[in-house]
Amino acid sequence: MKTQFLGIADLTQVPAVAVVVDVMRAYTVAAWAFARGAEKIVLAGSLDEALALKARNPDWIALKDGPPAPGFDAVNSPGLLRSVDLGGRTVVQKTTAGTVGALAVKEAQLVLCAGFVVAEATAQLLRARGSDSVTFVVTGEDGQADEDLACAQYIAGRADGTATDAGEFLRRGAASRAATELTEGVRQGVHPDDVELCLELDRFPFAMVATSEGSLMVLRPHAMPPLTGEDPA
Repeated sequence: MKTQFLGIADLTQVPAVAVVVDVMRAYTVAAWAFARGAEKIVLAGSLDEALALKARNPDWIALKDGPPAPGFDAVNSPGLLRSVDLGGRTVVQKTTAGTVGALAVKEAQLVLCAGFVVAEATAQLLRARGSDSVTFVVTGEDGQADEDLACAQYIAGRADGTATDAGEFLRRGAASRAATELTEGVRQGVHPDDVELCLELDRFPFAMVATSEGSLMVLRPHAMPPLTGEDPA
């Protein structure tokens, strides 16, 4: 499998298959939203769009990065979201990097959104699709976020059979700038367990597939069958 790892600004053409990685915290939060019962997640291009979607659909749950804000129901924190009942609800998500990355590759034939919590399911889906070429979009820090790059490299290795030990990749995530900022409280809208939750390998047995539905980019879980005869980590 041919792979490339690019920041959002480095995307010069539409890839056939894109895996958009945001470990801390957009796609960890998205996975938790599905685990808490959300039916789908609408990826908004701006805060104004998120609020407009919420205004037209008052029963939707709108969430964003940073501190709580008027019009938004939740913040982009897995630790805070994990206790929320989202059964059957639609979530509107707008983050600084993760949602931007997915929208940047919305014309790709297959768009997956990922973090460590869905790493194996994502790799499994890439194997099942027989993807010859995959572009991993490293969303954080203009493509330099080591937690996102580590996760992308791990998923790539799992997809092509070269990576078996996740320890090195998880250690890089734990030592990343984002992990430090979350731990030290530099970022707002944070729960003390956020870093731990973002580095929880293969917590969920589904991949997350984003597709265009009308004018919206919509993320949904894609369940994968249990692995047999193989150690996922």
